[in-house]
Amino acid sequence: MRCIEITAPGGPEVLKLASRAVPVPGPGEILIEIAYAGVNRPDALQRAGAYKAPPGASDLPGLECSGHVAALGPGVSGWSVGDPVCALLPGGGYADYATCPAAHALPIPVGTSLRDAACLPETCFTVWSNVVMRGGLSAGERFLVHGGSSGIGTTAIQIARALGARVWATAGSAEKCAACETLGATAINYRAADFAEILRAEGGANLILDMVGGSYIARNLKALADEGRMVFIAFLESPKAEINFAQVMLRRLTITGSTLRPQSDAAKAEIARQLRAQVWPMVEAGKLKVVQDSVFPLEEAAAAHARMESSAHIGKIVLRLS
Repeated sequence: MRCIEITAPGGPEVLKLASRAVPVPGPGEILIEIAYAGVNRPDALQRAGAYKAPPGASDLPGLECSGHVAALGPGVSGWSVGDPVCALLPGGGYADYATCPAAHALPIPVGTSLRDAACLPETCFTVWSNVVMRGGLSAGERFLVHGGSSGIGTTAIQIARALGARVWATAGSAEKCAACETLGATAINYRAADFAEILRAEGGANLILDMVGGSYIARNLKALADEGRMVFIAFLESPKAEINFAQVMLRRLTITGSTLRPQSDAAKAEIARQLRAQVWPMVEAGKLKVVQDSVFPLEEAAAAHARMESSAHIGKIVLRLS
């Protein structure tokens, strides 16, 4: 099969087209013939040498895909060869074939193309597990998401809106702010306005989903309402900050966070179960639409990474394999 290897830690240019044997699904796994693979920030971190694949996972990048079931490992039920599928992968998505636990795969939502379906797993697993399961967002609450025009941001805006929350999103240009507004958020251009002051004037955010960190951390605390929650999923700026923890005590704030890839197979299977029950109906009802930036052929994976790291994109970037 064709695949994209990371030849050495570095920039997008270290991604090279290569050939490997098709993997064999183990117990409880399925083999997927991949049609499209999503491109995500963790892929770039892995390429740069800052995010190692977990033990037992493929060393190839790629954490989500869509395609068709090509083979079943021992003990797998509920899937048949030929079924259309999208899946959260432990790695290996930048290839013609990849294996994953069958419990981490989901049917393609009715009315969704394979190309759009490849954009769903990583963002939906991340947003649902952090905004709902960990962050406890409920109807009527005020929700702030940073990076509103990213794949995570566009998904978070729509899920929060579908749950009945009021949504604010930060973005860095008029075009990106317009994209957030189209999805139902009140957009804040962080280059021109102070998101903390805006949220405080509204009574404070009940929940903040942050992927920036650094200088945003203290500002997030200021933006939170009393008893508010702050969930971290990445640190594009820095994981370090100096903050006044007395505010956490006095205002009864909660600070938490998670990363998806290191979690147990059982934990990911539970997220998948909830997505199928709660989020896939949103997709099928048109309440959650994929915002897609661009499509690159597999052999242009380096260009896809360059596009992502330019931060010029709005929504998801995908690789086309068939």
